[in-house]
Amino acid sequence: MGEHLITMPDVGEGIAEAELAEWFVTVGELVHEDTVLAAVTTDKATAELPSPVTGRVVWLGGEAGDIVAVGAPLIRLAVEDAGDADQVPDGLPIPNADPPSPAPGHDPAAAHREGEKASASPAVRHRARKAGIDLGRVPGSGPSGRVTHEDLDAYLTGDARGTGTPSLRPNTTVEQIKVTGVRRKIAEKMTLAASRIPHITYVEEVDVTALEDLRSTLNANRRAERPKLTLLPFLMQALVRAIADQPHLNALYDDEAGILHQHGSVHVGVATQTPAGLVVPVVRHVEARDLWDCGAELTRVTEAARTGSATRQELGGSTITVTSLGALGGIASTPIINHPEVAIIGVNRIATRPVWNGAAFIPRKMMNLSSSFDHRVIDGWDAAVFVQRIKTLLETPALIFVDA
Repeated sequence: MGEHLITMPDVGEGIAEAELAEWFVTVGELVHEDTVLAAVTTDKATAELPSPVTGRVVWLGGEAGDIVAVGAPLIRLAVEDAGDADQVPDGLPIPNADPPSPAPGHDPAAAHREGEKASASPAVRHRARKAGIDLGRVPGSGPSGRVTHEDLDAYLTGDARGTGTPSLRPNTTVEQIKVTGVRRKIAEKMTLAASRIPHITYVEEVDVTALEDLRSTLNANRRAERPKLTLLPFLMQALVRAIADQPHLNALYDDEAGILHQHGSVHVGVATQTPAGLVVPVVRHVEARDLWDCGAELTRVTEAARTGSATRQELGGSTITVTSLGALGGIASTPIINHPEVAIIGVNRIATRPVWNGAAFIPRKMMNLSSSFDHRVIDGWDAAVFVQRIKTLLETPALIFVDA
């Protein structure tokens, strides 16, 4: 019998530490090779740590939410001595070659015992919490009884067939939820931006009727391999034009050194909602892309962010950010700047409104842009000129593609 020590790995290309987001195992639990032991978070990327060996957990090096240095002890497993790879540690149950068949009507993935914490990924926990489901009641089919998205789907389907009517009783419970993982990183970055950047927000109405007509025509006639265009690729192209006139808007401000780093490359961050929270995947070098290429890359990086497969490079390095909630965009918003950038452009929803043309009211597709700027380095005049330039480009979309 021996002991196998697992340390905090470098999951972020040379980082010094990472946050222990969640344990998926407990002391005394038997784990097999490739069983997911924990989830760790660095910046806005979350990685799962699999076990390299089979053994029994004898020690866990911290609690969810702790910051652990790379190389520090993380978990200890009791394992068989080298050379006995086919055996399991003394006292551990040896799996039957032919496990007994489950009794009729019995689900082999039994629900967790009362009071036992269910094992699940952060995305599954977030989804269950939104649905009001206690994961402890969901049978898990993953390694060590881990609850998967498929298990949650099956549980929801089963619930949908129920006919009982819940009793109407007041719910006086208060749940204490520790803010960890991606959510804590979001909280830290938002606090940093709101406390250190004096924001100025400028809201302007934009007539996007011509732009929407153009977008509809392009989508109806696009080649099969090309992506369906949303408004954002047009906005990205407009940003490149506007930044050419005001390059100091495409910058990062180091307030400690008092230096504004003005970038020639336009790397557009796109605020994206995911099951784990808000992240900002980046469409890089927009200045070197055409409309279709912007659309394709936008689709790729946002999908990677939503599925949790985005790399650290894809989630960082933006020089200016856009944010859009689509149909939920509201009339106006006050977006928070993605520190240390100096500007963020917010897209509100498009709505058909009556507009007076001098002779009559006519229906037009109208949208507000709600944009915030770092008032330490961007004056209100410059912010207004920038937004007005974008407004002109979006209202006359030919100017996005042709020099007037």
